[in-house]
This record gives sequence, structure tokens and C-alpha cells, in this order.
Amino acid sequence: MENIELNKPELYLNRELSLLEFNWRVLQQALDTDVPLLERLNYLCISSTNLDEFFEVRVAGLIQQIEIGDPYLEADQVSANEVLKLISVRAHELVDEQYRVLNEVLLPALAENSIETLPRAKWNDQQREWLRNYFIEDVSPVLSPMGLDSAHPFPRLLNKSLNFIVSLVGNDAFGRNRDLAILQAPRSLPRVIELPDELRNGCDHQFVFLSSIIHAFAEDLFYGMKVKGCFQFRVTRNSDLAIDTEETSDLLEAISDELTHRNYGDEVRLEIAHNCPEEMVDFLRKQCGMDRDNVYLVNGPVNVSRLQAIYSLVNAPQLKFKPFTQGRPSGMSSSSDIFATIKKGDVLLHHPYQSFSPVVDFLKQAAADSSVLAIKQTLYRTGAQSPVVDALVSASRAGKEVTVVIELRARFDEAANVALAARLQAAAVHVVYGIVGYKTHAKLLLILRRENNKLRHYVHLGTGNYHRSTSRIYTDYGLLSADKQLAEDVNNLFVQLTSLGKIPKMHKLLQAPFTLHKGLLDRINRETSHAESGEPAHIIVKVNSLVEPEMIQAFYRASMAGVKVDLIIRGICCLKPGVAGLSENIHVRSIIGRFLEHTRVFYFKNKDKEEVWAGSADMMKRNLLRRVEACFPIENKKLRQRVIDDLHIYLSDNTQAWILSDTGRYQRVSHDESEQPISAQMTLLASMAKSY
Repeated sequence: MENIELNKPELYLNRELSLLEFNWRVLQQALDTDVPLLERLNYLCISSTNLDEFFEVRVAGLIQQIEIGDPYLEADQVSANEVLKLISVRAHELVDEQYRVLNEVLLPALAENSIETLPRAKWNDQQREWLRNYFIEDVSPVLSPMGLDSAHPFPRLLNKSLNFIVSLVGNDAFGRNRDLAILQAPRSLPRVIELPDELRNGCDHQFVFLSSIIHAFAEDLFYGMKVKGCFQFRVTRNSDLAIDTEETSDLLEAISDELTHRNYGDEVRLEIAHNCPEEMVDFLRKQCGMDRDNVYLVNGPVNVSRLQAIYSLVNAPQLKFKPFTQGRPSGMSSSSDIFATIKKGDVLLHHPYQSFSPVVDFLKQAAADSSVLAIKQTLYRTGAQSPVVDALVSASRAGKEVTVVIELRARFDEAANVALAARLQAAAVHVVYGIVGYKTHAKLLLILRRENNKLRHYVHLGTGNYHRSTSRIYTDYGLLSADKQLAEDVNNLFVQLTSLGKIPKMHKLLQAPFTLHKGLLDRINRETSHAESGEPAHIIVKVNSLVEPEMIQAFYRASMAGVKVDLIIRGICCLKPGVAGLSENIHVRSIIGRFLEHTRVFYFKNKDKEEVWAGSADMMKRNLLRRVEACFPIENKKLRQRVIDDLHIYLSDNTQAWILSDTGRYQRVSHDESEQPISAQMTLLASMAKSY
């Protein structure tokens, strides 16, 4: 094996830029004419929401990194200052493309399908009159314009809220000559308003943006004064919670307190209407403490994601993905004895192609079963109206011992999880918050049942959250098993989460932060040894992100030894594929389609003893070294082969796959007329679910 220094920074791609490239791929779905039109609009909105979170968390983190001394935190050794400059260039390109796609592609295409968004210049007299009444009755009463002077300084604006800067001429009621005012639009107001049927001039749907209404009638708010200009803008703030888990004595209380400050963190981005005069742009920039790199001039609504309302308001099935009925494995109907089915052998669920309902039914049956003594479960994200939580509450009220490990720090779900903890505690569920300093990200469910005077354990382990809604749009695996050793491992992990002391060595599970990192490295290195011995060697990994340097270096060594390495990485990838003498045998692809790829799967050829693992962890430092994660083997031969077949379908995809180059950019895979078009997601959907 050639001696290459694998710590060299130039061997790694930057994680922040890689994340922006993922968002670029999502945006390209909005241009794909094979995708239904309203779904294309939805992809545009998703790319906007993703970019918001990128600034709220990643850019905010880089700014904080600079404030504490600008250390090099990533393997590519690019300083935080330099990364911010590179982000600004790429993010501006991305934002410009978002608005080009909106204005030049999607809005005209929607209009051709009788779905119009009307700018002020196109309102007729009847529409203007209706909108004026709407402004007077529904909008104006909740607006509080603020004239700026020494007694009314520039306000601290809510994170991502819609605001307007208004330039004025004239004197107010007190004779004061004010030239600027700030108008804040409450979040209670809809950002997209549909005109009534009688005003649509034969069009099926006509919408007006709230920003257009406020622009049109802003002068009514400043009686006796003239409005020279009214321009929308939006401030994005640092939204990461700053909680010292080592210092706080009550994590629940600390998070509850911190949530009240989330909407008023430090400013990280400023979006302003593109036609705002330069002097007003500079005024806003200085008031928000922004340099010009963090200012984005946009030609349209400052919050594109609000256009998702159109998707919900328009009933046009032909412009949306076809609905489907999720499949169920044999013995997994709501009327089946799920315990008996699992006792016969492991059951593997593949969402969204197969329903999440068997997991809910499993819990419901446990809650109603007098033989069930205890239920233990981890919850990271569950949703506001969760049948999983309903079942846990029912089980507790039925006298079962119910223990739930809730991760209060699940980003942007903190408030929901605080409320969830309160609800469960009110139902006498034993609620714990995991390990101080380590987020609990493992997806585990354990049910203890008395059978023939003996305790039997049943488990569910998954790659995704216990969230019924996202299980229809995220791809995930879930394993139901009564395997004694696997269940003992899960029980020991719960003991570790809820009590003190060490636990016995795991029989089958790989667990972060203790054995998962080493376990994966050992298996990659084993394939490397096999290749060096002339044996066929193959690794397939499917995860959301690949960042951790030791993992990347292990893949590089495997490639140099001749191991075939196929990586299916949805989002961030810091590994450079296809570099001569280093990663020629590594191929990286990303699948972007109808469903969000979320499964974490690890395949190792291991000569003739193939291994398949699935789990909750991505290949990132935080997952492998700073979280509680669980990775489980798929040991049933038939189920293992099924997962291997699924992976090969993803590797055959030639319609929704993107290939990563060593530059960090992606090229969409294409197929010629002689090739059979293959979409992994549609192939799996056809094989497991029923369309209608």
C-alpha cells in the first residue's frame, strides 16, 4: 500500500460547503419536469427551510467559533473566517437560483395550470377593494408600526419574522418629522391569501402575498403622512440552544428557560427586498450588525417556504405525487397477535414502503395485554399528536411499568419534548432525560412479557424516529425481534441510560459512544486485510452524512488495498472519491427523490460470511463519539439478503442519483434510450406498497 499521509487537509471536503451542495440538489428537484408541479414547488420551499436552518445552526456556530479564537475544527483545516467567505459565495448563488426558479419557472408554470399569484400591478378594482377590506378588518388591527427616533430605537426583531422598513414624508400627530418606521407582521397572519371564487376571473386559484397587501395599503397606517417606500426584510438569528449540561441541576427547567430566548439570538443573516434603496439597505445592515456578505437581496417574498401554503390550499391531485397504501408484512395486521408473529422470527419493516402501524399496534397490544409487565422506550422526535405516546399513556394507566427516555435537546423539537415529558409524567410514566453530555439518539423499544411463568423480552430497533407522520416520507428500517441476546443488550442499554454504574459487554449491539466507532473501523479494516490477501472485498455504506476523519481514512486505506467501496450518502460527505492512488475504488452517490433517504446501513462482504448492520448513527463525530446510539445486526438470512438487494437497487439508480466528484460538486446520473430507467425509490414502492 502506497504511503500517503492521510491527515493532509487537501484530502477532505468542507462539511459546510458539502451541506450547501445537498441543498442545491434538493433545489434541482424543483426544475425536474418529471416531478409533479406542486411537488416541485414543495422542493423549492424545502430548500428554503433547509437554508434557514443552515444559517441558524451552522453559520451561527462558525461565528461563535471565531469569537472564541477561530480554531480549526474540521479535517480540511479551513478556518472559520475562510469558510464563512466560501459559504457567502455559494449561498448567494443558491438564493439567486431559488428566486430565478420561482419567478421564471414555477410561477409561470402554475399560472398555466390556473394557479396564479397576483402582484399589486395586476389587481383589478374589485380585487383591490376586497383586499383593502381584508387589510382593514384582518391585518391592520394586529399591526403596530413603530416610528424610529431617540425614544423608539430600532426594535429587536423576532427570528425569521416578516418585517417592513417604511420611508415617510410629513409630520405625525405630534408635529414630529419622522422619515423611517418599522412594521412587524405577526406570525398569526397567513402569508398567502386566496381570493374568493367570484374574484378569480375564471382562474381556479388566485393568491396574494401578505407582503403585497401591506405594501399596497401601508399608507393607511400613517394617517396624514406619505409613504415613499415600503420594503420587506427578514432577520435570521442563532437558534442553537446554549445549555451547559454539566452545570445545570434541572435540564428540563434549563431548556424551558432557554427556549424563551431562542427567537432573539444573535443575527446571522439579513434578507431584504431587491428593490430597497441602497441607503436603507445600509441602515438595516448596520442596525443588525451585519457585514455585506451576510445581506441577501431577494426578488420575491423573503420567506419562500411560506409558499407551501399553496400546496395545501390547492386540491389538484394531478399536480401532486400519486397516493399509495403502505404495505404490511404477513402477521402484522392490527388484528394479528404481533407477539406470536415476532416469536416465530424477526420481522423487518422498511418505511415508507411498509407501514409504521405495526409498531404502534405492537405498543397498543402491549398496553392492553395483562401479561405485559413493563415497557421501555427512547423518544427523540415523535410529533405533537403521537399514537406512540397515546399507547404509552394507556399502558401506564393500565398498571404497566413504563419508562421513557426523552431527549429534550432534539434540535427544534425541544419545546415539543418538554410538553411531552409533562404529559407522560402526568400519566405516571417514569421519565428520564438520558446521560448528561450525551444526546440519546438510539431508537429502542423493549417490552417485557410473562409467558409460562418466565419473562420474555420483545424489542424494536430502528434507524428512524418513532414518528408516524415522518415514517410516510422518510426511508427507514425497523427490526422487531424476540432474540434473547439482542433483547438482553437492549435492556442493558436502558439500564445504562436510567441508572449508574457499568453494564456487561454487549452480545450483539454496537453502541456509541463505546463500541460503535471501533466496531465499524474493525470491519472496514477487515475488508482491507482481505483485499491485501487477494480475497474479494466489498463495503457498502448508506448514511446521511460522512464526516468523521478516522472513518474516512479507513475507507481511503481500504480503497488503496483494492476494496470496492460504495457509499450512498444523502447529505454531507467530506471524503474525496476518485483521487488517483487514494480513492479510485470509492464511489459516492446521493439519492434525492420523493422520500427523504434516512436509513443507516453498513454492508461488509467478509469473504463468504456477509454482514449487514443497521442503526441510528451517521458517520459523524457527534454520532459515533458524543451520543448514545445503537447499531444492530440483521442476522436472519432472508432479511439480510433483502437489505443487500435494496442496497444494490440504490447502486443501480440512474434517474435520481447524483455522483460526487473530488471537487465537491455533484453530477446527476443520466441514462440513454437503450438503458432501462431505474429509480430505487419507485422500485421499492412498487414492490412493497400499493398505488392507487
